Amino acid sequence: MKKYIPLIIIACLLAACTNSVSPKPDVLAVNLDTSIRPGEDIFMYANGGWIKRNPIPAEESQWGIGNLVIEENTRRLREISESAAKENAAKGTAAQKIGDFWLAAMDTLKIEADGTTPLNTYLHKIESINDTKSLLAVFAELDQIGVNGPISFGVGQDAKNSDLNALQLWQTGIGLPEREYYFKNDSSTIQIRTAYVKNIIQTLVMIGDDSSKAAKAAIDILSLETSLAKVHRKMEDLRDPYANYNKMTFANLTNLCPAVNWDSFLLENGIGKTDSVIVGQPEYYQAVNKLLKSTPVAIWKSMLRYRLTKRFSEVLPDQFGKLAFDFGKLFSGAKQRKARWKRVIRAEENAMGEVLGQLYVKEFFNEKAKKRYENMVEAVKAAYSERIKKLTWMSDTTKKKALTKLAAVKMKVGYPNKWKDFSSMEIVKESYFQNAVNTSKWWHHYEMNKLGKQVDRDEWDMTPQTYNAYYNPSNNEIVLPAGIFTVPGFKDEELDDATVYGYAGASTIGHEITHGFDDEGRQYDEKGNLQSWWTKTDEEKFNTRASVMVNQFNSFEPLAGSHINGKATLGENIADLGGIIIGLDAFKQTAQFKANKSIAGLSPIQRYFLGYALGWMGYPTEQSLKSQLMTDVHSPAKYRVNGPFVNVKEFYSAFDIQPKDKIYRADSVRVNIW
Repeated sequence: MKKYIPLIIIACLLAACTNSVSPKPDVLAVNLDTSIRPGEDIFMYANGGWIKRNPIPAEESQWGIGNLVIEENTRRLREISESAAKENAAKGTAAQKIGDFWLAAMDTLKIEADGTTPLNTYLHKIESINDTKSLLAVFAELDQIGVNGPISFGVGQDAKNSDLNALQLWQTGIGLPEREYYFKNDSSTIQIRTAYVKNIIQTLVMIGDDSSKAAKAAIDILSLETSLAKVHRKMEDLRDPYANYNKMTFANLTNLCPAVNWDSFLLENGIGKTDSVIVGQPEYYQAVNKLLKSTPVAIWKSMLRYRLTKRFSEVLPDQFGKLAFDFGKLFSGAKQRKARWKRVIRAEENAMGEVLGQLYVKEFFNEKAKKRYENMVEAVKAAYSERIKKLTWMSDTTKKKALTKLAAVKMKVGYPNKWKDFSSMEIVKESYFQNAVNTSKWWHHYEMNKLGKQVDRDEWDMTPQTYNAYYNPSNNEIVLPAGIFTVPGFKDEELDDATVYGYAGASTIGHEITHGFDDEGRQYDEKGNLQSWWTKTDEEKFNTRASVMVNQFNSFEPLAGSHINGKATLGENIADLGGIIIGLDAFKQTAQFKANKSIAGLSPIQRYFLGYALGWMGYPTEQSLKSQLMTDVHSPAKYRVNGPFVNVKEFYSAFDIQPKDKIYRADSVRVNIW
């Protein structure tokens, strides 16, 4: 995916208001910090003016253009929800579902009055567990409502037969964001583990445990999760599609983890007979097998009580949400909880974002804008094709197959041509908790129902209003929601091509297309199947060139003592650099580039690079940055600008970067893949 944005937001961009007399400030010039030379820090030169004027709001973990886009869209979705709530629409319609979800979620008086009563049915089921068989039955039931146990399963495309959906198992079971939180011994990570234990204790006490029992349970839960974390593969190891594709017969799965009665477990989850299963990390399920036998049932029960309550903290009385937020601050750095209406919109989007999306695109993404970006996709693809043809390090055999794959890349722009059918999703106005349960079950059965069926290649995994995009290697497709093209405060027609080719053509379209040829995506063919299509020599040359990028990003130290993980972030870094290069090739074919006329004192090529930098305008709290470095495959925003730019020769000439400048890299050490 292009961006990592785990937030919902506030504010208006580009702080100058406009009126009929004063024109809008230039979309790029207004953000510059001209006290900083481009050769010192191009990210801060491009965005420093905005950053100086815009402190991170108390409720945010980071603040930037992505937040502003999401805030703008959140307001729009609130208007849609409030309007639907007033309609008294017929049952089953989009308006009824949106309106009743909103009404139930905003009825704080009823939520407070209900207390923890909505949890009782599931707490009783947990309490009734007395052996492994009943434990697994409750694992299965709770999984359907979004409460995670030690078994993670789903239905998705078979990487080696992309036309079919297959049952897949993955490592899971830990409550902290990533395995390293259980093992690092720096002061901030130790603080997080200590706070985690405290959070478990407080949660269990709030649902009725006495403090001594809760304290013992918390230590036991941390110990159990640490045992699971020990066998978790690291982020960089999860990027190897072959190592994480282990297809086996159902009988072999039973031999791998015999403590689970897989027939019963899957049947209780709505999954019938299947001949095979793809296990991502077999060693994890060997560990689960041992832990199911050796861990007392009481510890599993405490873990489930905690996770059940945590899962529904936002739909229970406010004290539960506040407790969850206070713990989350250690990762986000946010000082203040978001307003309730923003939290409700986020929940509504997670539950039925495509229902909202149908109403959103009617008003906010017209056909002219859609056509502009469809044309841009074709221009960027054409530029990439020409660049592949001219590569000196790749053989003609691999080039031919690369061009076949590129030509087959499917584009999805703006919104789906076919919407999901949500008619069977039950939404009521009486209970926010019940709506959370109902929507979780709906999605669970929606996904499970795909098993053994042909893949629907027209389906979208993001909503139109999402500020993000993705490349799906199994479909060989790029998916570009309408929201990703938004520049807050500006209509699409107000933006010049240089800005848009940098902002969208490079950082989104080119980026996502390049994912089809990064360290992971390049291993899938034009039909989306995991199979080798490179010659051995070309593969070695690619890996050698990619290793230069690994080393380059390993050297970046955003926080003292915390470096970027060059291996884990390699795919995104390759996609950033590829997007910039092929986006620039496409922009060079435009009338604006050829006319070479400056706007606001900036040449077209400068505007292109600054347009790309605009897509990463923003900055995080220290806590959020540290968490990102430990858990995310994306580099921090600053390094998604400074990192790839120093490898692009046109950048040096555009801003007169000289060997004496801080960010200068000699030709011999620049990354040169595409």
